[in-house]
Amino acid sequence: MIAIDEIFKRAPVLPVLAISNLAHAVPLASALVEAGLPVLEVTLRTPIALKAIEAIARHVPGAIVGAGTVLRAQDLSALHSAGAVFAISPGATRLLYEGTSGGLIPWIPAISSASEIMLGLEYGHQRFKFFPAAASGGIPALKSFYGPFADVRFCPTGGIDALNAAAYLALPNVLTVGGSWMVPPEALTNADWVTIGTLARAARALNP
Repeated sequence: MIAIDEIFKRAPVLPVLAISNLAHAVPLASALVEAGLPVLEVTLRTPIALKAIEAIARHVPGAIVGAGTVLRAQDLSALHSAGAVFAISPGATRLLYEGTSGGLIPWIPAISSASEIMLGLEYGHQRFKFFPAAASGGIPALKSFYGPFADVRFCPTGGIDALNAAAYLALPNVLTVGGSWMVPPEALTNADWVTIGTLARAARALNP
């Protein structure tokens, strides 16, 4: 939990990146880190995701790179070898909780309900991804969670953008928010690091 807090408190926004072109990995990460967003989640949705994580970890000073869309506990070893320092899943199962216990890198499960939070607490977790945030109740849901789960903290992801991120960050049980609005698909395709850097700096300035 301490390790996760130290990671998430580095910046108010966690860029969620789906990298399809390996040549984009290092310049994209460099643009984000230079703009003040050093904590990066590279989702395992593309065939080159692991190589992208490795390239960022090796070649982008200051980057704190982790993996998203982690579906199997056995992937943590490969992620650790590639240089990932954390892993995030879009949900959680008992097999994941048991398989990631005492893992090489911190693992953050995702929840969308009070019952799922309670299951996570049974396994000793107090830090969760709230996903999909907007579709699962958004800010009202997080406010409701705070009463019975005052010690639990979240990284909401899903449906968060430049217009509503600050409202999420103002909640006492939110450590950071995840999103991809600072990396528009067109800018990424065109390797427009200037636009991405500008959007990332605006995201970095989002403070409650």
